[in-house]
Amino acid sequence: MPEAGDDALEDLYREVILDHYKNPRHQGRIAGAGAVGVDLQNPTCGDEIHLSLRMEGGRIADLAFEGRGCSISMASASMMAEALRGKTLDEAVGVSAAFKGMLAGGPAAEDSLGDLVALAGVAQFPVRVKCATLAWNAMMRALGGQTHDADA
Repeated sequence: MPEAGDDALEDLYREVILDHYKNPRHQGRIAGAGAVGVDLQNPTCGDEIHLSLRMEGGRIADLAFEGRGCSISMASASMMAEALRGKTLDEAVGVSAAFKGMLAGGPAAEDSLGDLVALAGVAQFPVRVKCATLAWNAMMRALGGQTHDADA
């Protein structure tokens, strides 16, 4: 039986997700020298994202996205951009692995994921995991220097 505190936590997580969906952070495109862009879509539901980033001094100096899709995919993109700006390549890959591990049913490591733990409940809905990981897959491709269009 769920505890009263569990309901309050679920409400808080829902508010965090809706806030990022309604008021996305780091929306737009990054242009200029060193900018890398990736377009991905989820053919299952139609979510689309263009993610662009620029590395500087071994860190993600800027990260932005444009897209359309469900609240989960757009909130995840916004939360990811907040979490990864300023991170090194290794740190970004580590956060991505922790996030994807959480969505696969692993522990929600709040110390490394911060607000991203609000998306932990997505793990209960396997069809929505692709929505939550769309931006992350685009980010990993961008970090790998892949700039071509591809399906998630």
